Amino acid sequence: MRDRVEATPQDRPGRSLSWPWFLVVVIVYAGVIQGLGRIVGVDTSYSESQFPSTASLVRNALVPIGASILFGAGVVTWLGWWRVVPHYRAPVRRWVRWVPISMIAAAVIGMNYPHLADQSVSLVVCLLLLGLFVGVGEELMFRGIGVHVFSRAGFSEGKVALYSSVVFGLVHISNALGEGAQALVQAVVVSTSGYFFYLCLRVGGTLLLPMLVHGLWDTSLISNLVGDSPQASLGMVLVIVLQVVLIIVLIVRRRSVEPASEGLSSPAGTSHPGPDRA
Repeated sequence: MRDRVEATPQDRPGRSLSWPWFLVVVIVYAGVIQGLGRIVGVDTSYSESQFPSTASLVRNALVPIGASILFGAGVVTWLGWWRVVPHYRAPVRRWVRWVPISMIAAAVIGMNYPHLADQSVSLVVCLLLLGLFVGVGEELMFRGIGVHVFSRAGFSEGKVALYSSVVFGLVHISNALGEGAQALVQAVVVSTSGYFFYLCLRVGGTLLLPMLVHGLWDTSLISNLVGDSPQASLGMVLVIVLQVVLIIVLIVRRRSVEPASEGLSSPAGTSHPGPDRA
Protein backbone atom coordinates (compact mmCIF):
# COMPACT_ATOMS: atom_id res chain seq x y z
CA MET A 1 0.00 0.00 0.00
CA ARG A 2 1.46 3.34 -1.03
CA ASP A 3 1.81 6.28 1.32
CA ARG A 4 0.03 9.54 0.62
CA VAL A 5 2.11 11.78 -1.62
CA GLU A 6 3.53 14.75 0.26
CA ALA A 7 3.71 18.15 -1.33
CA THR A 8 7.02 19.79 -2.03
CA PRO A 9 7.86 23.20 -0.52
CA GLN A 10 6.94 24.75 -3.88
CA ASP A 11 3.41 23.40 -3.42
CA ARG A 12 3.18 25.12 -0.04
CA PRO A 13 3.58 28.82 -0.79
CA GLY A 14 3.94 31.43 1.92
CA ARG A 15 5.01 31.21 5.53
CA SER A 16 4.35 28.19 7.72
CA LEU A 17 2.08 28.27 10.77
CA SER A 18 2.22 25.41 13.27
CA TRP A 19 -1.02 24.35 14.92
CA PRO A 20 -0.02 25.60 18.42
CA TRP A 21 0.56 29.06 16.95
CA PHE A 22 -2.77 28.79 15.16
CA LEU A 23 -4.39 28.36 18.58
CA VAL A 24 -2.72 31.60 19.65
CA VAL A 25 -4.11 33.30 16.54
CA VAL A 26 -7.58 31.98 17.42
CA ILE A 27 -7.32 33.35 20.97
CA VAL A 28 -6.45 36.78 19.61
CA TYR A 29 -9.31 36.45 17.11
CA ALA A 30 -11.78 35.74 19.93
CA GLY A 31 -10.29 38.59 21.93
CA VAL A 32 -10.92 41.00 19.06
CA ILE A 33 -14.60 40.05 18.93
CA GLN A 34 -15.23 40.00 22.66
CA GLY A 35 -13.03 43.00 23.49
CA LEU A 36 -14.40 45.25 20.79
CA GLY A 37 -17.92 44.12 21.63
CA ARG A 38 -17.44 45.32 25.19
CA ILE A 39 -15.93 48.60 24.07
CA VAL A 40 -18.50 49.64 21.46
CA GLY A 41 -21.45 47.41 22.41
CA VAL A 42 -24.70 48.58 23.98
CA ASP A 43 -26.58 47.05 26.91
CA THR A 44 -29.54 44.91 25.81
CA SER A 45 -30.35 43.37 29.20
CA TYR A 46 -33.60 45.34 29.23
CA SER A 47 -34.92 43.25 26.33
CA GLU A 48 -35.62 39.56 25.76
CA SER A 49 -34.22 39.98 22.26
CA GLN A 50 -30.60 39.47 21.38
CA PHE A 51 -30.75 42.39 18.93
CA PRO A 52 -33.73 44.62 19.80
CA SER A 53 -32.64 47.48 17.57
CA THR A 54 -30.51 48.26 14.54
CA ALA A 55 -27.99 50.05 16.75
CA SER A 56 -27.58 47.01 19.02
CA LEU A 57 -27.04 44.69 16.04
CA VAL A 58 -24.48 47.02 14.51
CA ARG A 59 -22.53 47.74 17.67
CA ASN A 60 -22.80 44.34 19.37
CA ALA A 61 -22.22 42.20 16.28
CA LEU A 62 -21.42 43.88 12.96
CA VAL A 63 -18.56 46.03 14.23
CA PRO A 64 -16.76 43.30 16.26
CA ILE A 65 -17.23 40.62 13.59
CA GLY A 66 -16.22 43.06 10.86
CA ALA A 67 -13.01 43.72 12.79
CA SER A 68 -12.42 39.95 13.08
CA ILE A 69 -12.68 39.66 9.28
CA LEU A 70 -9.98 42.29 8.91
CA PHE A 71 -7.86 40.43 11.47
CA GLY A 72 -8.29 37.12 9.62
CA ALA A 73 -7.50 38.76 6.29
CA GLY A 74 -4.40 40.29 7.86
CA VAL A 75 -3.23 36.87 9.06
CA VAL A 76 -3.74 35.36 5.60
CA THR A 77 -1.87 38.28 4.04
CA TRP A 78 1.04 37.93 6.49
CA LEU A 79 1.19 34.18 5.80
CA GLY A 80 1.01 34.77 2.04
CA TRP A 81 -1.78 32.20 1.76
CA TRP A 82 -4.26 33.97 -0.52
CA ARG A 83 -3.49 31.46 -3.29
CA VAL A 84 -4.05 28.57 -0.86
CA VAL A 85 -6.88 29.47 1.52
CA PRO A 86 -9.77 29.83 -0.98
CA HIS A 87 -9.41 26.23 -2.19
CA TYR A 88 -9.25 22.76 -0.64
CA ARG A 89 -9.10 19.73 -2.89
CA ALA A 90 -10.06 16.62 -0.92
CA PRO A 91 -12.91 14.79 -2.69
CA VAL A 92 -15.76 13.07 -0.87
CA ARG A 93 -18.39 10.57 -1.96
CA ARG A 94 -21.43 11.84 -3.81
CA TRP A 95 -23.91 11.39 -0.95
CA VAL A 96 -22.07 14.05 1.09
CA ARG A 97 -23.37 16.67 -1.37
CA TRP A 98 -26.68 16.43 0.47
CA VAL A 99 -25.10 18.13 3.49
CA PRO A 100 -24.82 21.62 1.88
CA ILE A 101 -27.98 21.09 -0.19
CA SER A 102 -30.11 20.23 2.85
CA MET A 103 -28.58 22.99 4.99
CA ILE A 104 -29.23 25.66 2.34
CA ALA A 105 -32.79 24.42 1.84
CA ALA A 106 -33.52 24.33 5.59
CA ALA A 107 -32.04 27.80 6.10
CA VAL A 108 -34.05 29.37 3.28
CA ILE A 109 -37.30 27.63 4.20
CA GLY A 110 -36.77 28.13 7.92
CA MET A 111 -36.21 31.89 7.78
CA ASN A 112 -38.76 33.65 9.99
CA TYR A 113 -40.20 35.80 7.19
CA PRO A 114 -43.37 36.96 9.04
CA HIS A 115 -41.29 38.19 11.98
CA LEU A 116 -38.81 39.95 9.71
CA ALA A 117 -41.70 41.66 7.87
CA ASP A 118 -42.59 43.38 11.15
CA GLN A 119 -39.07 44.82 11.59
CA SER A 120 -37.55 47.97 10.18
CA VAL A 121 -35.81 47.82 6.82
CA SER A 122 -32.54 48.89 8.43
CA LEU A 123 -32.69 46.04 10.95
CA VAL A 124 -33.37 43.44 8.25
CA VAL A 125 -30.56 44.78 6.06
CA CYS A 126 -28.15 44.67 8.99
CA LEU A 127 -29.26 41.11 9.75
CA LEU A 128 -28.39 40.09 6.20
CA LEU A 129 -25.02 41.81 6.56
CA LEU A 130 -24.46 39.98 9.83
CA GLY A 131 -25.05 36.64 8.12
CA LEU A 132 -22.55 37.64 5.43
CA PHE A 133 -20.00 38.80 8.01
CA VAL A 134 -20.31 35.64 10.12
CA GLY A 135 -20.04 33.37 7.07
CA VAL A 136 -16.97 35.16 5.72
CA GLY A 137 -15.20 35.78 9.04
CA GLU A 138 -15.61 32.40 10.73
CA GLU A 139 -15.05 30.35 7.60
CA LEU A 140 -11.93 32.34 6.71
CA MET A 141 -10.50 31.63 10.15
CA PHE A 142 -11.53 28.01 10.71
CA ARG A 143 -12.14 26.34 7.33
CA GLY A 144 -9.71 28.65 5.59
CA ILE A 145 -6.69 29.07 7.85
CA GLY A 146 -7.47 26.31 10.37
CA VAL A 147 -8.07 23.45 7.95
CA HIS A 148 -4.90 24.27 6.02
CA VAL A 149 -2.86 24.53 9.23
CA PHE A 150 -3.89 21.06 10.42
CA SER A 151 -3.54 19.59 6.92
CA ARG A 152 -0.04 21.04 6.50
CA ALA A 153 0.87 19.59 9.90
CA GLY A 154 0.41 16.14 8.35
CA PHE A 155 -2.82 15.09 10.09
CA SER A 156 -5.24 12.72 8.36
CA GLU A 157 -8.44 14.19 6.91
CA GLY A 158 -10.43 12.78 9.81
CA LYS A 159 -8.23 14.60 12.32
CA VAL A 160 -8.22 17.78 10.23
CA ALA A 161 -12.02 17.73 10.38
CA LEU A 162 -12.10 16.92 14.11
CA TYR A 163 -9.48 19.40 15.31
CA SER A 164 -10.69 22.34 13.20
CA SER A 165 -14.28 21.70 14.31
CA VAL A 166 -13.41 21.37 18.00
CA VAL A 167 -11.41 24.61 17.94
CA PHE A 168 -14.33 26.27 16.18
CA GLY A 169 -16.66 25.12 18.95
CA LEU A 170 -14.32 26.04 21.80
CA VAL A 171 -14.04 29.61 20.55
CA HIS A 172 -17.76 30.02 21.20
CA ILE A 173 -17.18 29.35 24.90
CA SER A 174 -16.02 32.96 24.93
CA ASN A 175 -19.72 33.80 24.62
CA ALA A 176 -20.02 32.65 28.24
CA LEU A 177 -18.79 36.14 29.10
CA GLY A 178 -22.24 37.37 28.18
CA GLU A 179 -24.45 34.29 28.04
CA GLY A 180 -23.35 32.12 30.94
CA ALA A 181 -23.20 28.33 31.09
CA GLN A 182 -25.42 27.85 28.04
CA ALA A 183 -22.39 28.80 25.97
CA LEU A 184 -20.90 25.39 26.87
CA VAL A 185 -23.84 23.66 25.21
CA GLN A 186 -23.51 26.08 22.31
CA ALA A 187 -19.85 25.11 21.92
CA VAL A 188 -20.78 21.43 21.50
CA VAL A 189 -23.52 22.24 18.98
CA VAL A 190 -21.23 24.62 17.09
CA SER A 191 -18.52 21.94 16.88
CA THR A 192 -20.93 19.66 15.02
CA SER A 193 -21.91 22.55 12.74
CA GLY A 194 -18.21 23.13 12.11
CA TYR A 195 -17.89 19.56 10.87
CA PHE A 196 -20.79 20.14 8.46
CA PHE A 197 -19.12 23.30 7.16
CA TYR A 198 -15.89 21.34 6.71
CA LEU A 199 -17.77 18.84 4.56
CA CYS A 200 -19.22 21.74 2.56
CA LEU A 201 -15.64 22.86 1.92
CA ARG A 202 -14.72 19.42 0.62
CA VAL A 203 -17.87 19.13 -1.49
CA GLY A 204 -17.33 22.47 -3.21
CA GLY A 205 -13.54 22.54 -3.18
CA THR A 206 -13.84 26.25 -2.47
CA LEU A 207 -14.24 28.29 0.70
CA LEU A 208 -17.14 30.15 -0.90
CA LEU A 209 -19.55 27.23 -0.37
CA PRO A 210 -19.16 26.95 3.43
CA MET A 211 -19.26 30.75 3.61
CA LEU A 212 -22.62 30.71 1.83
CA VAL A 213 -24.05 27.83 3.87
CA HIS A 214 -22.78 29.26 7.17
CA GLY A 215 -24.11 32.72 6.41
CA LEU A 216 -27.58 31.46 5.47
CA TRP A 217 -27.66 29.07 8.44
CA ASP A 218 -26.92 31.78 11.00
CA THR A 219 -29.21 34.31 9.32
CA SER A 220 -32.07 31.82 9.53
CA LEU A 221 -31.46 31.21 13.24
CA ILE A 222 -30.98 34.87 14.13
CA SER A 223 -34.10 35.88 12.17
CA ASN A 224 -36.04 34.69 15.22
CA LEU A 225 -34.02 36.80 17.66
CA VAL A 226 -34.17 40.34 16.26
CA GLY A 227 -36.58 43.13 17.15
CA ASP A 228 -38.20 44.09 20.44
CA SER A 229 -39.96 40.74 20.82
CA PRO A 230 -38.08 37.61 19.68
CA GLN A 231 -40.36 35.09 18.07
CA ALA A 232 -39.65 31.41 17.57
CA SER A 233 -41.00 29.73 14.46
CA LEU A 234 -41.54 26.30 12.98
CA GLY A 235 -38.67 27.12 10.65
CA MET A 236 -36.32 27.23 13.64
CA VAL A 237 -37.51 23.75 14.59
CA LEU A 238 -36.75 22.62 11.03
CA VAL A 239 -33.17 23.85 11.29
CA ILE A 240 -32.68 22.15 14.66
CA VAL A 241 -34.21 18.88 13.47
CA LEU A 242 -32.00 18.87 10.36
CA GLN A 243 -28.90 19.33 12.52
CA VAL A 244 -29.92 16.33 14.65
CA VAL A 245 -30.62 14.26 11.53
CA LEU A 246 -27.25 15.20 10.01
CA ILE A 247 -25.46 14.24 13.22
CA ILE A 248 -27.12 10.80 13.18
CA VAL A 249 -26.44 10.29 9.47
CA LEU A 250 -22.79 11.24 9.81
CA ILE A 251 -22.30 9.03 12.86
CA VAL A 252 -23.69 6.10 10.91
CA ARG A 253 -21.94 6.88 7.60
CA ARG A 254 -18.77 8.60 8.80
CA ARG A 255 -16.61 5.79 7.41
CA SER A 256 -18.09 6.25 3.93
CA VAL A 257 -17.20 9.93 3.58
CA GLU A 258 -13.85 9.30 1.92
CA PRO A 259 -13.68 8.19 -1.74
CA ALA A 260 -13.18 4.46 -2.29
CA SER A 261 -9.55 5.08 -3.38
CA GLU A 262 -8.65 6.93 -0.15
CA GLY A 263 -5.80 5.24 1.67
CA LEU A 264 -4.29 3.75 -1.48
CA SER A 265 -3.12 6.94 -3.08
CA SER A 266 -4.09 10.58 -3.37
CA PRO A 267 -7.16 10.89 -5.64
CA ALA A 268 -6.44 12.42 -9.01
CA GLY A 269 -6.45 16.16 -8.94
CA THR A 270 -6.08 16.50 -5.17
CA SER A 271 -3.36 18.45 -3.49
CA HIS A 272 -2.81 17.52 0.14
CA PRO A 273 -0.04 19.65 1.58
CA GLY A 274 2.68 17.89 3.45
CA PRO A 275 3.67 18.69 7.03
CA ASP A 276 5.25 21.98 7.93
CA ARG A 277 8.01 22.11 10.45
CA ALA A 278 7.49 25.52 11.97
